[in-house]
Amino acid sequence: MTAYRLRLATATDAEAICRIYNQGIEDRVATLETELRTPDERRQWLASRSPRHPVIVAEIAEPEGLSAEMEPGRASLSPSSVQAGLTVPAPIAWASLNVFNVREAYRFVADISVYVERGWRGKGVGRVLLAKLTDLGRQHGFHKLVLSAFPSNAGGMALYTKSGFRTVGVYREQGQLDGKWVDTIIMEKLLSA
Repeated sequence: MTAYRLRLATATDAEAICRIYNQGIEDRVATLETELRTPDERRQWLASRSPRHPVIVAEIAEPEGLSAEMEPGRASLSPSSVQAGLTVPAPIAWASLNVFNVREAYRFVADISVYVERGWRGKGVGRVLLAKLTDLGRQHGFHKLVLSAFPSNAGGMALYTKSGFRTVGVYREQGQLDGKWVDTIIMEKLLSA
């Protein structure tokens, strides 16, 4: 099993986050976004986030001591991607807690995002990130996590269900991609239950 190291994203991760997000846009499996992003735009996006809505990245853990093998939900965040004398690989995935709605009544609900580089999909990194997002959600006082997913994203749907998210509804023909209407499935996970 591959070991992953999770950490808070920094401005230097903007290029990797951009590349991975653009793959999700191009592949039409994870977002209704249609315009590719730039590293500068992602850098600004990172800088504008509050501490309560962090972005985390996953890297392959180096055997020379970057971290021990991670169990789901047990990966720890380190403050820096650079350790003395070690070259740290670029992020292979990222995830975030996002503002669900700016209204005060929704302050205990976070929307989540999880994006994995094409070559690393289906290898467990999404599961590790999702477990860490759940932990971070609790740490930041959220009561519930929500997400929107495409029914055609079988891997993502299986991951969310296995991680305790339940389907609460379907938005029929929620948006258009390549001239075709796309449904989205709405899921939630209560954190304080």
